[in-house]
Amino acid sequence: MLAASAHAAEVLPWQPARISSAQFESHPAFDPRNGDLYFVRSRPDFSGWRLYTSHCGADGWSEPASPPFAGDGVEADPWFTPDGRSLYFISSRSVDGVPRKDLDIWRVDRDASGQWGPPQRLPEPVNSPGAEWFPRPAADGWLYFGSTNRPGGYGKTDLWRARQDAQGAWKVENLGPQLNTAEDEYEPLIAPGGQRIVFMAGDGLYESHRKHGRWAPRAKLGPQINVNGSEIGALLSPSGHSMLFARDTKGERSGELFLLRGKGDEDWPPRCPKAR
Repeated sequence: MLAASAHAAEVLPWQPARISSAQFESHPAFDPRNGDLYFVRSRPDFSGWRLYTSHCGADGWSEPASPPFAGDGVEADPWFTPDGRSLYFISSRSVDGVPRKDLDIWRVDRDASGQWGPPQRLPEPVNSPGAEWFPRPAADGWLYFGSTNRPGGYGKTDLWRARQDAQGAWKVENLGPQLNTAEDEYEPLIAPGGQRIVFMAGDGLYESHRKHGRWAPRAKLGPQINVNGSEIGALLSPSGHSMLFARDTKGERSGELFLLRGKGDEDWPPRCPKAR
């Protein structure tokens, strides 16, 4: 439970050389096949989002570069499927040569040789005329995400989930009033085990636990995590006890990554260079 862990554990900057910069770094994801780091780098004011990737070599993380499937719009929120075959992200890239302004959910697959194919935009009703954010497929078969101004919501931006049936048709449903309010909620992340969710609201990161199939009232994470309300882009360790996230430091370094290390001696995030 992160709320309890935050009171017992220290939150420290996670600033690997070549990853940390004067720009705004956020939304990390580790490739389950080769350990590469995918993340978002933005301008210091958190505009102009772009995806970057870095490989762990003998001298640490490589200089970040755009992935081969990068498009012409803003792009963010990378997330791998457990087998590493697919990566979800959001993008405002052009479709059929027509520029777009709203953010949609995309997925890119790679073949057995590791080559990425062309990204595919997810269909309606997953994507909508509004903006979609932070696509996170979970072990329960649902794709969790945030969406703005979607009919059936409770506020400005709500937490939703979508799933395909046996015929390939998508069903979309709201996560309900225990999590959503009349204001903004973003970035739903289901923890390992499926019984906890971490998400972002207008004043920081929250969590909730699922009891008897229903989400309990949400609780704000502790003051070690939520320092100034800018905390975003949570990534949980495989155990769910530790968490990487980003925060606007309001200083020269702009947005930086931070690590909450939970109980035990969990060796996460992956070391780079790798331990010999």
